[in-house]
Amino acid sequence: MQKFLTIVFAICIVLPALSQQKFNGINSNMSNIYQLSDAKTRSISPENFKGEKGKGGMATTGTGSGPSRDLGQGWKVSPSVVIKSKTTYTVAEIEGPGSVQHIWMTPTGNWRYSILRFYWDDETTPSVEVPVGDFFGMGWGKYAHLNSLAVTVNPGSAFNCYWPMPFRKKCRITMENIANEDMVLYYQVDYILTEVPA
Repeated sequence: MQKFLTIVFAICIVLPALSQQKFNGINSNMSNIYQLSDAKTRSISPENFKGEKGKGGMATTGTGSGPSRDLGQGWKVSPSVVIKSKTTYTVAEIEGPGSVQHIWMTPTGNWRYSILRFYWDDETTPSVEVPVGDFFGMGWGKYAHLNSLAVTVNPGSAFNCYWPMPFRKKCRITMENIANEDMVLYYQVDYILTEVPA
């Protein structure tokens, strides 16, 4: 009888675990934080333009090379890029399938003159085309307190968004500076490489 109960108990534990759908990692939140995923996490920044595994913090030159000159490689030597007036900069170019999970940006200059664009898969026309301040809820061009699940703006201009943005083939994010002056953009794009459901 004890052997029978042990087998029944084991079946009750193992079958539900086996019947669970594989978690792709896209919609991570507190209700599924316990689930494991095969998704591969990556991060694109001025320290690692392509989001290559193990390549973060490898820059030796960049906008922060003066203040960090004595710290050496592994520190934030290049936390930002300069986007010249009337030019477009590619913030991220990712081969999928996958999903953008988080974006942090701190742009200088007039936020209405920095145009953020998102292209999914093989699009030639962007799905998103908006001034950077508006995208992060700062439509009036100056800081206002904003704290939500989707968008958080910290004092000053530390823009964060947590919209899950899945794509099947590729994702391209650009920033166009339409101002007459150069701007500086601090940024990081966190994403996962994973299967995207139908």
